[in-house]
Amino acid sequence: YKKQGDQLRCFRKYLLKWHCDYLWYKQKLMGMTVIEKILAAHSGRDQVTPGDIVDVMIDARIARDFGGANVVKHLEENQLSIDDTARTFFTFDCNPTGSDQKYAANQHRCRMYAKKEGIKVYDIDKGIGTHILMEEGLSYPGSTAVSTDSHANILGAVGAFGQGMGDKDIAVAWHKGATWFKVPSSVKIVLEGTLGPLLTAKDIALNLLEIFGASTLLGSAIEMDGEVVDKLSLDQRITIASMATEMGAIIILFRPNKEVIRYCESRTRKKVEPVLADEDAAYKEVYHVDVSKFECRISLPGKPHDTSVLPVEKVWIDSAFIGSCTNGRIEDLRALPLF
Repeated sequence: YKKQGDQLRCFRKYLLKWHCDYLWYKQKLMGMTVIEKILAAHSGRDQVTPGDIVDVMIDARIARDFGGANVVKHLEENQLSIDDTARTFFTFDCNPTGSDQKYAANQHRCRMYAKKEGIKVYDIDKGIGTHILMEEGLSYPGSTAVSTDSHANILGAVGAFGQGMGDKDIAVAWHKGATWFKVPSSVKIVLEGTLGPLLTAKDIALNLLEIFGASTLLGSAIEMDGEVVDKLSLDQRITIASMATEMGAIIILFRPNKEVIRYCESRTRKKVEPVLADEDAAYKEVYHVDVSKFECRISLPGKPHDTSVLPVEKVWIDSAFIGSCTNGRIEDLRALPLF
């Protein structure tokens, strides 16, 4: 009986080792999603899978006027140097007038620190920070960026990885040039059908919020796919990508079309290679969504995912704001007469 028990234990050990080896080889042969490819390339790895924790090199490291002064505080109090000033920037867009005394003081502290360290400041007259990254060629397909802006994931519009982080994490990124991330699971959303003539990119985002809410896609990296997506302009992609935070997602990544590639190449002044998922990439879920069923929607006060179909009766609007990182593009302004 003892001999049989020893043989059984040996067989179990062999079976366990074989199973582990099989899983390792399967993982090595498995294709990667877009987010996995970007994080692998920036962490010096051939392969990453969801759940891996990796140190990711950051191409663009941003602090805005909101949180920027705290980033400076952490660096100075801990006597931390800047890894690469050419990749480090301030963007002021939270309080462009500096009319609030606290914001004015924060902006002043950032300007003084930038002058001392040789860091470029995109000041209050330059525009929205996340948009500046695309316009200045600092973010492009396959690149990485972090910011004190919670909507830095808007960079998924050009197929880049962007993430909002706290001021301590940004200070670490400024000092080390890298920061850690946990590789998220990927979800693919395929948009099918024909979009109604009066529907905008914001309607796409709000209808997706109506379908998925704020928790279904929580912690996931979303890849947008389908013929509808291929036809979206950069402005439209920016609007949808900027709503990733409201959906609870890490990021919404778009496959760059020819228009986006031309735009990025004109801004970076170099050839741009989009990062595409492998055909055998593994997704947590794949959703097929018919945009023909989408309606004009509005978000009710308090919760962006609490949406409602536009009322039939006309409602007089006393004042309206068209702008922000979500709807501040020229296409949004040109659409105004339609409504």
